[in-house]
Amino acid sequence: MKKKCLECHDEFQGRVDKKFCSDQCRNTYNNRQNADANNFVRNINNILRKNRKILAESNTTGKAKIHKSQLLDKGFNFNYFTNIYRTKAEKEYFFCYDQGYLPIEDEYLMLVVRQDYVK
Repeated sequence: MKKKCLECHDEFQGRVDKKFCSDQCRNTYNNRQNADANNFVRNINNILRKNRKILAESNTTGKAKIHKSQLLDKGFNFNYFTNIYRTKAEKEYFFCYDQGYLPIEDEYLMLVVRQDYVK
């Protein structure tokens, strides 16, 4: 039975449930279908990587105090982080992967590195 490829519309023969004439057509079709979702995730991952890089460059000793404006000047986006760690004292550390910060007094942040990620 001849069928038409969903991507290139060429006729081909194959199993009853086969939809594409080749792996290339199948991949191209699926990549196009998922392009919007892939771009959304890619953009968020780029923001997270940039945030992590800024934190790592600002914290060379493993623990540092910095003003919030210094991170903003470098392009840090406080709306994106990978997780929040809450202590028993109800302090909240915000992390971008292994690099994190704790908001402290007067718009200052304590930068930290989470060691248990690197095992």
